[in-house]
Amino acid sequence: MIRLPAPVIRNLESLFLFSVLFASCSSSDRDAAIFRREADEFLAAMPAGLQDAQADAVLRACEGDTEPLRAVRASRNTESPLPKGVEAEYITPTLRLYVPTAAARRPLPLLVYLHGGGWTFGSIRSCARFCGALAATGEAMVLAVDYRLAPEHPYPLGLDDCMEALAAARRIAGERGGDSALVSVGGDSSGGNLAIAAVLRNAAEGGAPIKSLVLFYPVVTARADNSSSWEAYGSGFALDGRLMEAFDRAYASGREDDPMISVSLASDEALAALPRTLLVAAERDILCSQGEEFVDRLVSLEVDAHRELLRGSVHLFVTKEGQEHAFRRAVSLAADLLAE
Repeated sequence: MIRLPAPVIRNLESLFLFSVLFASCSSSDRDAAIFRREADEFLAAMPAGLQDAQADAVLRACEGDTEPLRAVRASRNTESPLPKGVEAEYITPTLRLYVPTAAARRPLPLLVYLHGGGWTFGSIRSCARFCGALAATGEAMVLAVDYRLAPEHPYPLGLDDCMEALAAARRIAGERGGDSALVSVGGDSSGGNLAIAAVLRNAAEGGAPIKSLVLFYPVVTARADNSSSWEAYGSGFALDGRLMEAFDRAYASGREDDPMISVSLASDEALAALPRTLLVAAERDILCSQGEEFVDRLVSLEVDAHRELLRGSVHLFVTKEGQEHAFRRAVSLAADLLAE
């Protein structure tokens, strides 16, 4: 008989107890435990001082020295491998279309996707992982957009580019076996902000209706909101308050109260006209509270809006590798909405 050392026995007993307790949890609790574990590992792997360095780069660019910000942009401008079953092509240098080779149905809906990065970095490449994964579900085509970045191109220039992409999307949908009536708009973080603003502006300008909004931890108020989540997660949780305020300064240029920037300030009439909306939130995120308040307001205005909170997760799960369980949930939720 082999006798195991006492410490090994205790470790095995602890592992067994954890597995029993884990198995007894609800699926929601198990998901939350995985979200938190992966988020903690993601945070532990982040380089020390990264967000302060990014904030400094954005602020220096606001003063005219864009060299540090260009380095940040280059670090985020990396390509992701294309999933099996997906074809991608650049329609123009700023529009990339992802099409599933085995579509679940025809005509396919099309999601216009706007990348995050605080309006100051990120690119058509930085959202490629999500766009490819969503197309791989077979439920939608995805049109990724490269819009101009602040502070060199502050509001409304990036939004102008998104509006042009939205107009192009209707044509592209018809040409690629889709339906211009099945165009949705989505984005993460600042890209989510642009998605909401684009839909609001589209309605104000009398554009054809948008089918739905797909949002991941969007910015809806472009200033420090002093909410409970801002206070709790303003440092050390993937999006620091100082960095977010630098983003706001670069993009808004003193116009933070414009409802096309702080979309939470849009009128009830404008918000009531929004299409079906899904907002997927990271729990440990400074933007969590403002997103919750935004969806609550939409619901009070009788908009078909739903907020899905991924407990334990942190900002960036859509674009940065490391929170794989949250990423897969985000893709699944988006695919389900677009398929309806």
